[in-house]
Amino acid sequence: MSAQVKNDQAPDLVSLEIDGREIQAPKGTMIIQAADRAGIPVPRFCYHEKLPIAANCRMCMVDVEKMPKPAPACATPVMDGMKIYTQSKRALDAQRNVMEFLLINHPLDCPICDQGGECELQDVSMGYGRSVSRFNERKRVVADEDLGPLVATEMTRCIHCTRCIRVTAEVAGTHELGGMQRGENLVIGTYDGKPLESELSGNVIDVCPVGALTNKVFRFKARPWELVARESLGYHDALGSNLFLHTRRGDVLRTVPRDNEAVNECWLSDRDRYSHQGLYADDRARVPMLKRDGVWEQVGWDEALAAAAEALRSVPGDQLGVLVHPATSNEEGALLKRLADGLGSGNIDHRLRVADFTDAPVAEAFGMPVADVEQADLVLLVGCNLRHELPLVSQRVLKATKAGAVVHAINPVEFDFPYTVASTQCVAPSALAGAVQAMADGEGDLSKALEAARSAVIFVGEVAEAHPQASRIHAAVRALAAATGARVNRIPLGANAIGLAGVDVLPSAANASQMLADKRGAYLLYGIEPGADFGDNTAAARALGEARVVAFSHYACTSTRDLADVILPIGLLPEIDATLVNVDGIAQRTQSGGKLPGEARPGWRVLRALADTLELTGFEFADIAGLRSTVSFAPKSSGTDMASAGSAEGEGLERITTTPIYRGDAVLRRSAALNAHPLTRGARVVLHPEDAPSHGLSEGAIAKFDDGRGRAALPVALDARVARGCAWIESSYGATVPMAPAGLLKLARD
Repeated sequence: MSAQVKNDQAPDLVSLEIDGREIQAPKGTMIIQAADRAGIPVPRFCYHEKLPIAANCRMCMVDVEKMPKPAPACATPVMDGMKIYTQSKRALDAQRNVMEFLLINHPLDCPICDQGGECELQDVSMGYGRSVSRFNERKRVVADEDLGPLVATEMTRCIHCTRCIRVTAEVAGTHELGGMQRGENLVIGTYDGKPLESELSGNVIDVCPVGALTNKVFRFKARPWELVARESLGYHDALGSNLFLHTRRGDVLRTVPRDNEAVNECWLSDRDRYSHQGLYADDRARVPMLKRDGVWEQVGWDEALAAAAEALRSVPGDQLGVLVHPATSNEEGALLKRLADGLGSGNIDHRLRVADFTDAPVAEAFGMPVADVEQADLVLLVGCNLRHELPLVSQRVLKATKAGAVVHAINPVEFDFPYTVASTQCVAPSALAGAVQAMADGEGDLSKALEAARSAVIFVGEVAEAHPQASRIHAAVRALAAATGARVNRIPLGANAIGLAGVDVLPSAANASQMLADKRGAYLLYGIEPGADFGDNTAAARALGEARVVAFSHYACTSTRDLADVILPIGLLPEIDATLVNVDGIAQRTQSGGKLPGEARPGWRVLRALADTLELTGFEFADIAGLRSTVSFAPKSSGTDMASAGSAEGEGLERITTTPIYRGDAVLRRSAALNAHPLTRGARVVLHPEDAPSHGLSEGAIAKFDDGRGRAALPVALDARVARGCAWIESSYGATVPMAPAGLLKLARD
């Protein structure tokens, strides 16, 4: 029997040597990746671990034994027995020569560049650049292009690494940037001169290794070494993106991503990146205020708390309604529940935009975790504009499509997605439940495709969750998932809707809709802008206008001043310690970053002080740690009851309602840069072109609509992607507030 040679090396690994160190790396790994894993530095500009390899800059040249010339480490795969030198004379000469070429046309304007102090070009040139330039000719100058309100350009600094091009193409999926012309005339731009329309455009700033693309909102405000980084979370959707707040003397000047592969990887949506502008709006609530004889007065905290306590005690418990914004933290939510219980009220709810409570709906953790979405091979979107509702989950779907996944949709509008949608059933909102139920009953090819899929996921979005027949849609989706093995990801209506349900900010008596329909004698509003945050703002205004209202508020806005009797100023998430639960059911903690404005206080402190004034028990803690030790979280699930089948009967256009991507909450509505973005379309009505003539309407006309209880005059846009017989009107604009979120619209002829 012959002796066997022992081989401890895995079959998919190769052995190589870098700078005398023996390492192993998977087959197909590039040299730069193997070096990074081994902690061996290799300079680079164009390479980024999350982007496709371009091999443009040639800064990563290394010396490979038996190769006649230096090789780019980012584009050279490892081989068994390969010997690589990153510090040999040949490697260093190549790197230094490339560095000299890159600096030939760079303006070297570090003292006035926003990237100064955190610039990759600065860092690498310190190690590989010459102290004196040998280049005496005139440097080239590139005309700047206006990329919109978010990204500032100084393209003379560009070194053509193409990272920004690959971000817009591979991460955002919009292909908005490209290289034009050739050689020394090569420039990076949009070609058509239009601003960037991607909801992920700010990521080009993070990947740019020089100062060519910078943050327009942050521009010229501070130097990096002046800033303090504070860990925080995105709170404009339920993904809970991890991020850093960069503050100076307590003011939030910039927001940048914080790496978390399970949540947002290394990316950040534009609304999380730029929303901090809204923290410093002119109508920010800064001092306690009390309304006396219709006139607002600034008062001290003691007087304001006494007035709030008197208002809440002035009605029996069953006549008190507690309405909570769905981005409120777990800690604040738990205290609000204790406060309601202490006052004898079972009327507490955070589901402000839910219209159908038949199945006792609550937000639930995703059936397929966010990180696994990119492994799915079939994605079905039901009543869902995923790109606007969860931009970075939509980016995961884009990655899935690049790996072969197929996307289908059942929507009232053929929304604009950054990936190809294989099929879309464009149906009116009233037909949404029936379309899903038909699939659950085995009708159509899509049902068979779902059943045959290896890993399928169904996303249920805002149009479905806020639907007047949402319980029927939920039942149909459950039946479809049970029949096909697909997993269900219901998108929460609120950044912490899952967390608030888990700490029981739910009614034992009247829900949010009933509290507004059957008017109460007093209301406590927490973090709500009453003119825009409800699903039915008109019903809210009517109910609140006839009651005593205590508002724990971030803003002393017009609608709050009109409806409230007491305003207690509280901090927003970037200013407080808090816990939020994201779509995967993960509780994530954030610490205070920005300073509180004026006399505003963290909400949990104000609630504790109010409870002391009311002489309630259950508030015996001194700090946030003590509070957290008393808060328990238990995930909730929706029921299975269904409302009776309904349809849009009568004459008129059926309304489709969605929330604009940059107007979903009070902070976003006050961010000037985001409201100047092309995706903020403004108040308008969008009709199918074949519906317009029968109503005497045309593109650009102003139409007056009446839904039987409110009117709105809106400019008309025509788009064949809207379902026939429907009118698509985005919410959260002043002009659209008087109208119901669902139902039939008729043209007002007077």
